Amino acid sequence: MIKPYIQHSGKAVEDIRFSHMMAIALDPRAVYKRGVIRAITSREGNVEVKGYVDRSELYKISGDNLEKFVVGDRLCIKGEEDILEKLGKNEWDFIGLEDPDIFIDEATGLTHLYFTMPLLSKDKTKEKSRIHLGHAVGKDLDSLIMTMPALEADPKNTGKEVSIAPQNSQGIRLNLFESSIVENKIWYSTIRIGIAKDMNEPWQFGDTIFHPKERNISWAGGHASPGPLLPKMFLDVGENKLLGIMNGREANRQVGNETKYGIFSVGLFIYDYERGVIDWVSPEPLIRDSEAKTITFASQFVGTAPGEGILYAHVDDSFVRAYTLYADGIKALLPN
Repeated sequence: MIKPYIQHSGKAVEDIRFSHMMAIALDPRAVYKRGVIRAITSREGNVEVKGYVDRSELYKISGDNLEKFVVGDRLCIKGEEDILEKLGKNEWDFIGLEDPDIFIDEATGLTHLYFTMPLLSKDKTKEKSRIHLGHAVGKDLDSLIMTMPALEADPKNTGKEVSIAPQNSQGIRLNLFESSIVENKIWYSTIRIGIAKDMNEPWQFGDTIFHPKERNISWAGGHASPGPLLPKMFLDVGENKLLGIMNGREANRQVGNETKYGIFSVGLFIYDYERGVIDWVSPEPLIRDSEAKTITFASQFVGTAPGEGILYAHVDDSFVRAYTLYADGIKALLPN
């Protein structure tokens, strides 16, 4: 029987400047030999306990193969300060760009970079934070210009961790992103639709299509975030549908005055991008890294051959690991 995946040894990216690196994104135009990574410049608190704060910067990476990458210079994006001013920089503490995703628009040839833009309130009597889904565009990673966010947050809406969907029959992309909701003082991370009629323009906030409380799936019982959508050359799951990676976390636990997070692991889902519906979510996770204490979180997939590819995930928000996925092994986990 073919295993659904194998875990590679060691780290996919190492650099003595940073003790914590995560959220790798690779550029398909550069045959996945170049990309961007999130480097943690300071950490306050414990990643297992609610309330920790990471300050981040995005750095370029490169490699001669898909096994090892080296970190280069910090990624420079023109217009960043101007956009932060428009978002009310004086009222908020901007803690750095996070969670990059690269999308190449074949129609225009432009490179789009999406990222999380977290802002913490300087006035603790008001909102605690605002989390925008940021956006920059250019002819390549070296010529990016920041725009207003693809999804600009407000007190009721947040956006991060995007997955770009194919166009549907109406020429619209029903993209996926992580949002959040608080119900009865319990915080959930949910998956929502980002309606994109033009990738060069801001999106619209769409419906929530995965709510952990409503699905009764224990490995994603508290938080869910969309990971990469896998190409049909890896595994075809039907017309207008793609197999996707979901990052799910068990429900939070209250321990004294602390809110402790559950285990974050990597699972599977099937997305109907024509209708904007998640048809199925795996009842069990696919990957929990052998070294993970609390987090295995996938950010990038690269197909290497029909039915085979490499998935990159970060472990405990500290280092990036590669895993080889096998379609023949994953088929046995899917619904008939």
